[in-house]
Amino acid sequence: MAVLSSLLCSPARYISPFRLRLWDFSPCKRRTWLFLSIQRCYSSDNSNSPDHHRSSGLERYKDLQKYFNRRLKAAHHRFSHIPDHSLVCGHNHVYFIEGDGIYRVDQRQSDPEPEQVLHLGQVSRQEEKTGLINEERIQWIVQRIRLSPQEKHLAAALKTTDTEEPRCVVVRLRKRNSPPPPDPQHIVLTLDKVFSFEWATDDVLFYTTLEALRCSKVFRLDLTSKESRISSVFEETHPDVFVEVALSRDRQMLSINGNSRSSSEVLLIDGTTSHLEPFLVQSRQPDLLYHVEHWRESLVILANTGPGKEYQVLQSPLSKPSMASWVPLFAPYSGTVIKDMDVIGDHCVLVARTAAGGLVLIVVSLTNPKEAYTVQLPSWACTIQTKKPGMGDRGSVLEFLISSPVHTPMPYSLSPEDGLLLSGFKDGSSPGAQGRITTTRLEACNQDGTLVPVTLFHSGPVGGLRQAPLLVHVYGAYGRDLNMEFCPEKRLLLEQGWTLAFCHIRGGGERGLFWHRQAGVEGKQRGVEDLRACLRHLFSSGVSSPSLTALTACSAGAVAVGALCNTHTHMMRAVTLQAPFLDVLGTMEDPSLPLTLEDREEWGDPVGNPEHRLIISSYCPLHNITPQCYPSMLLTAYSGDARVPLAGVLKYTELLKKAIHTHFTLNPKSEYEPAPNIVLNIQPGENHLGPEDFELMLEEEALRLAFLYTELGLEPPRPQRKRRR
Repeated sequence: MAVLSSLLCSPARYISPFRLRLWDFSPCKRRTWLFLSIQRCYSSDNSNSPDHHRSSGLERYKDLQKYFNRRLKAAHHRFSHIPDHSLVCGHNHVYFIEGDGIYRVDQRQSDPEPEQVLHLGQVSRQEEKTGLINEERIQWIVQRIRLSPQEKHLAAALKTTDTEEPRCVVVRLRKRNSPPPPDPQHIVLTLDKVFSFEWATDDVLFYTTLEALRCSKVFRLDLTSKESRISSVFEETHPDVFVEVALSRDRQMLSINGNSRSSSEVLLIDGTTSHLEPFLVQSRQPDLLYHVEHWRESLVILANTGPGKEYQVLQSPLSKPSMASWVPLFAPYSGTVIKDMDVIGDHCVLVARTAAGGLVLIVVSLTNPKEAYTVQLPSWACTIQTKKPGMGDRGSVLEFLISSPVHTPMPYSLSPEDGLLLSGFKDGSSPGAQGRITTTRLEACNQDGTLVPVTLFHSGPVGGLRQAPLLVHVYGAYGRDLNMEFCPEKRLLLEQGWTLAFCHIRGGGERGLFWHRQAGVEGKQRGVEDLRACLRHLFSSGVSSPSLTALTACSAGAVAVGALCNTHTHMMRAVTLQAPFLDVLGTMEDPSLPLTLEDREEWGDPVGNPEHRLIISSYCPLHNITPQCYPSMLLTAYSGDARVPLAGVLKYTELLKKAIHTHFTLNPKSEYEPAPNIVLNIQPGENHLGPEDFELMLEEEALRLAFLYTELGLEPPRPQRKRRR
């Protein structure tokens, strides 16, 4: 499924959910690690002395950080065997990532021996031969695998832990019963800076390249001759358009998707023909977003042409794909918004969010669109991750995982033909439902009358949570939903008596495209007001109190949090921010930065539009710091982050500390206030998404927990001792 990812694929200031699913990186999982020693730099002051940074900043959390590191390792071990979709199924082989590379097993054998098809050490040796690396060994991570139609070739996306620039490695696979080649891992070639890629035939690969956080070019790799040949297929000229390639579920159509924040253009390549030339579906039009799937001799289209400019399902003949031929098939009910779409057999399966905030599946018959029905999912379900179909799959069943931040992923399968929904566990049990976990969906009323959804995870009744520490999550930008996939850290906090709140403020996508439009450019302040309304509603409902409340956000989510800290600093005691976007005005004034031109649709143009400048200046966290007692803050930044420049984070930290110092100097009575701790944790590398090495990731998460417990004045939880018999 995940078709709407093509509409939101541009690398915005956003922490990907895949980075935050820490359980994916457990040593017990099939992941690849070639360790690279890295010097880490911590700072908590604007002094230039690294020793001063370490001693005055993070030292106070050091012991508790070690304690939580052990607790987190134990938590990850508990959840190391939860299901995922990391296996790739070919016609006869199953491919998986293990230790030092990619392996496969032959399903036709009764006791198959794993065969290695790619050794990551070989990729590192190629680097050494070309002189691209010196003494350091690169830690390669396998991101995804794509098989050619008859399993002649395999393409794998690799990346290093300290950069976002991916690499694609193409491997020729050995046929069954054929003698092993001299080099068992036959790497045909490597392609640098490859973002997305798909096989059209066994010898033709289409791919896009990533340069300065932008994909604008599509290339074609031909392996039909002895020497590989690369040719240009498509180039996008609009600076705010991001291009990717994708394969339809039936593997017959390859699409070139060019999307900006507000418009789409799709070209299709018919993989069943020999010429493989792209043809246009619908030319770009202002405010038209659409995605295309293939069904028989038709196209199934998801476009924002429904009531209120929300998504609806349409159909057109493949021979006449333009908008003039689009025929509406299904529009969601009032208050329900479509989040994703897939075509399974003769049915269109939609992931939708209801007005109450829950997820449902809506099944629409493509042969008789009036026959639509809704499949209810468990009330705690917050995210759906669908399984990419294997080459041998008949395509009549949709397999997927549902989860929440505190519920482990649970496998389900849906047969659209008869509406049968089955759990993947033989006994029908649900590991995600174990324990005393309650999911409560609330609505906070903003001052303009808008009801803002809040998802609450807790133990016990809401009215009994007054003394419970509260961790509030927020994002609210780019039309993206707040990340709510399973995280062992969140489960650990819940089990230790915390309450977790997820505030779905405007600017995100939880309630559809309208929800995003409400807090774009001129309406950005609405997201800040929504966050304030959520906190007020939680406190008035008996959930925690400001002195026991912490806010957490990543990337662009820091805008709403930072703005609220400037205006209502008394509503929280602590804040943790990862790769925080805090200097909105300064960043949007600099067109040389990678995302500035692209992000004008989100934040505005302060250079060319004086009104936009005034609006940004009114809420920008950095430009509204005033002398007052702020909450304690832990800011985690990455030295080479291209999406959120480190300079803005450093400047914000410096101004914040000066404002706090001024407040305590000018107000003698402030000596009775608890002094906040402002801690800046600078990590090396260029990866906006944070460390992907398991140990480094645990250190970062453990520091965050140590900070929260210290600043909220909580006693660290102690594991229960086992009774001796």
